[in-house]
Amino acid sequence: MLKPLAQPGILGPLPRVGRYLFFSMVQPAGLREGLKRLAALADGDRAVAALGPQCLAALGVSVPGLRMFPHLSGPAAAPATPGAAAASTAAVGRIDVPATPTALLCWLRGEDTGDLVHLTRQLEKAVAPALRLDRVIDGFRHHQGKSGRGRDLTGYEDGTENPKADKAQTAALVQGQGAGLDGASFLAVQQWVHDFDAFEAMSASAQDRMVGRRQRDNEELKRPPKSAHTQRTEQESFNPQAFVLRRSMPWAAGHKSGLMFAAFGKSLDAFEAQLRRMVGEEDGIVDALFQMSKPVSGAYFWCPPMYRGRLDLRALGS
Repeated sequence: MLKPLAQPGILGPLPRVGRYLFFSMVQPAGLREGLKRLAALADGDRAVAALGPQCLAALGVSVPGLRMFPHLSGPAAAPATPGAAAASTAAVGRIDVPATPTALLCWLRGEDTGDLVHLTRQLEKAVAPALRLDRVIDGFRHHQGKSGRGRDLTGYEDGTENPKADKAQTAALVQGQGAGLDGASFLAVQQWVHDFDAFEAMSASAQDRMVGRRQRDNEELKRPPKSAHTQRTEQESFNPQAFVLRRSMPWAAGHKSGLMFAAFGKSLDAFEAQLRRMVGEEDGIVDALFQMSKPVSGAYFWCPPMYRGRLDLRALGS
């Protein structure tokens, strides 16, 4: 079983609160020592550690399958309801999916934001001066239902089609690669900003058609439009099938809010196949979600496995 090798926060349930720490490279010469201190502090549960391509490049090593996040663009999203006018300024002009490379991401998980503030300070000191904390985004679980899954701020359940139990491990974790690699995971992270004026201007029916599910009971529509999010990302419809394990959380800061999208996978291929279909590369049909939300960041990471209760950095020569 791969589960004991994985950082437990990857397969565990969503926490009540989360915090995303984005670090940039400052002094590569001190990176290896900083990562050793990180390995002793990040337990994979309260703090899931994820290394970006620049981090590995600075060490002169590579992990098979890790690459840079692609910068994608596509035509404006068409309304999900035929004949309806575009409801949002987000639908004006071409959509843009930015790439924002990041050296290190730590996803903090817990029940109390204050605890995560103190853990943030510990992690920041541990990786300094090699890495600098540039950005902090606080997330939270919203309206957790009987399913155990939370909801996006639009009210729609997130992660309905997540694989479960052994299938979740198969989808999310690396296996058959050997010590230091088995139990690792690849992570795609995007910050999405919602346009709630645009969303609220839609009828309930138009909202459901945009998502492809009814908000009131989470049932998939019998005849959703091809642009519906469920149709753009239906995991079984890809060849090969594109299963990922979503661990997204809503976020809010000031007057802005949205979703911190996070998808763990045994490779980055499944997520990227879904993303490219969302922007219309496959058939020219753009995901209707772009009518009311847009990504403002995007980065890929490698999440090391665990070994004897700490991060396993043997693949990095540590």
